[in-house]
Amino acid sequence: MAVKFSQRLAHLSAGDVSAVIQMAWEDRTSFETIQERVGLSESDVIQLMRLELNQSSYRLWRMRMKGRITKHRALRNPEMKFEDRSVANHRRANC
Repeated sequence: MAVKFSQRLAHLSAGDVSAVIQMAWEDRTSFETIQERVGLSESDVIQLMRLELNQSSYRLWRMRMKGRITKHRALRNPEMKFEDRSVANHRRANC
């Protein structure tokens, strides 16, 4: 049985929510990395951003993410040298 978004969100601390928002805004941190770190899928991150951001900020974020290939590992150019897992590691909440 699939776990509801509200149940997945309930296990996150305020620091985790803040870290997810920060990683979601970053170009280099992929949705796959966010899922590995906190267990939220791309659609979960979208829902979280809709809940946590004000409406205009959410719209700006969605426009920014639309078509951004760096947010998906499979779409990235293999010559990209950054490692998004290490970028996301320092964003973990200290809870």
